[in-house]
Amino acid sequence: MQHKILVVDDETDVVDMLVINLRAVGFQVIPVEDGATALKKARSDLPSLIILDLMLPGMSGLEICKVLKGDIATRHIPIIMLTAKGEEVDKIVGLELGADDYVTKPFSPRELILRVNRSLRRGKDKVPSVEKLSIGELVLDHTRHEVLVKNEPIDLTATEFRLLALLMERRGRVQGRDRLLNDVWGYESIIDTRTVDTHVRRLREKLGTLANYVETVRGVGYRISENEPAV
Repeated sequence: MQHKILVVDDETDVVDMLVINLRAVGFQVIPVEDGATALKKARSDLPSLIILDLMLPGMSGLEICKVLKGDIATRHIPIIMLTAKGEEVDKIVGLELGADDYVTKPFSPRELILRVNRSLRRGKDKVPSVEKLSIGELVLDHTRHEVLVKNEPIDLTATEFRLLALLMERRGRVQGRDRLLNDVWGYESIIDTRTVDTHVRRLREKLGTLANYVETVRGVGYRISENEPAV
């Protein structure tokens, strides 16, 4: 199957460069230059991956990311953000909203293609060995992409879902922040571990009364308790 890549950028030279290089390695490319068209194309074409510039006219890349990751029909689509140098805050916010990766401009086409392939492979390879995980009153169902807290569904972003699934699959084992960045976000080196802490904080907020299922191991990382915690 030929993967469809939606490229969203208002810089014509960047779009042309991406179209040429992505098509050269076998991808079908859908280029758009504004946020409204990007949302329309994402919903109608359901691309395999979206390359999304943060600085767009009318609707920012962050707003687009938030809408797509909040829609059950598009939340599964990996998003690679294109950011200008110095937009550190926007990078972190984008990752918190559910973006899968980012590339800083200027970038090499080769590097971007490697990241595209890695994001597509990560989505394909992460087939769960167990379809449903449960710890007490916390249930994660891979087939339904659903998390239940005391039999009530909670709304998680795609990244929050992956993070919780990984912690539940490795129950009782401490996961360092750098390990989580690698396994959840696909980074091979530490980019900024603050995004891990932010995701864990937001995950705990959504777990509500079951927040203490996720334990902090000071100076190391996080784990889900081997024994069912008291609520």
